[in-house]
Amino acid sequence: MRVWLPPFLLILLLCGLSLAMPMLEPVFHWMQPDKQSVIYDRDSFLFLLQNHLMLVGISAAVGTVAAVAGGIIATRRSGRDFLPLISQVASIGQTFPPVAVLALAVPVLGFGEAPILVALILYGLLPILRNTLAGIEGINPAVREAGLGMGMSPLQVLVRVELPLAGRVILAGIRTSVTINIATAAIGSTVGARTLGDPVIAGLVNGNTAYVLQGAILIGLLALTADSLFEALERTWERKVSPTATVA
Repeated sequence: MRVWLPPFLLILLLCGLSLAMPMLEPVFHWMQPDKQSVIYDRDSFLFLLQNHLMLVGISAAVGTVAAVAGGIIATRRSGRDFLPLISQVASIGQTFPPVAVLALAVPVLGFGEAPILVALILYGLLPILRNTLAGIEGINPAVREAGLGMGMSPLQVLVRVELPLAGRVILAGIRTSVTINIATAAIGSTVGARTLGDPVIAGLVNGNTAYVLQGAILIGLLALTADSLFEALERTWERKVSPTATVA
């Protein structure tokens, strides 16, 4: 479908640029003539991209499960008393600076991927939780009553009615969370994680603008690719689940 063409092209561009970055050495030499080395070569850009994606993917999966589960619990009659607590926990994760989370996590978890995973999970909770609450609470109560009237159990109403209708709103929250965390994951390089932040950090330390640009371009392109993928997914979801649907 045409809706998937832009993200497909962005994926090709991202992978192609990751592989072809060394071929752009003359361009970076022109930009930074005072540096002998202008292409970051401690790790391949493709490896850094894969590791960056792994960190963002794992944190997004864990954060989505936790936030959606929290949103579902808070919208049930038996769980509404927990709504303030759930919201506060998610808000703390969003407002607490990721750098501070890393500073606290490193002494406990050591250097590497674990501290940045904790920071990304906490930082990504709030957008998903807010959208889960907004999506489920925005459903017309008559739709739920219709489902119950047809003999569905509360669990069936949740799975077959509420989540499909709230799905696009929840996806928008995941989209925001993932896009933010793609940029945030770059700071993981300061605690030993291998990410696209490596050339950025190395460039800042050594005064090498070419390194900084290489990392920044790939991080920005990755964020655009992820955003485009989620946009295509949201449009596909909208076509399959009509906003005016009542009960399947």
